[in-house]
Amino acid sequence: MSIRIDDVAPDFTVDSTDGKITFHEWIGDSYAILFSHPKDFTPVCTTEFGAVAQLVPEFASRNTKVMGVSVDNVEEHLKWKRDIEAFSGAAADFPIIDDTSLLVSKLYDMLPAGAYLPENRTPANSATVRTVFIIGPDKKVRLTMSYPMAVGRNFAEILRALDAVQITDGAGIATPANWVPGQDVIVGLALNDEQAKEKFGEIDIKLPYLRFAKALKK
Repeated sequence: MSIRIDDVAPDFTVDSTDGKITFHEWIGDSYAILFSHPKDFTPVCTTEFGAVAQLVPEFASRNTKVMGVSVDNVEEHLKWKRDIEAFSGAAADFPIIDDTSLLVSKLYDMLPAGAYLPENRTPANSATVRTVFIIGPDKKVRLTMSYPMAVGRNFAEILRALDAVQITDGAGIATPANWVPGQDVIVGLALNDEQAKEKFGEIDIKLPYLRFAKALKK
């Protein structure tokens, strides 16, 4: 199943390191980041989950919950968390779900092309690629990213993308290339120049269709 921007994120109920979780209930009124990794006790994954552990306060300050997905079971996750915390120096204070059934991996199309799924599969047969979904409080998918197994993700970019999603959500603006918080945003084309000035104040017109303004505080 392919997940597209603005699709309602598929709901599921699974076991996790935080107990049984129903995804939509767990999201509640927050934003959520769902991210998969190939396998517990592997080097790239340990650095990634360490990065997430260090960023948990940043996500929380943005009303965002994070959840990891793995084809390993909860018992393995709990053991692996000790390695994550030792490596990163931060508590891995977010749930990692048990997806040994591949329920979530299949729902969210996290398996690579050519994944071999026999009954007696090995982890190498069913390891997930490094997929990221940012989901809004309305449970709709706002952003997706996919990386191959060998390429570690840039979680600073994921945090930046979350900021961009949140500042543009329902605001009639867009963010330009390489935007970071505090920089000007692009005025939506639905507003003419006078309407844009009325809403945003001063605008910087680079081209008739490319106009910058200070972002309004939400």
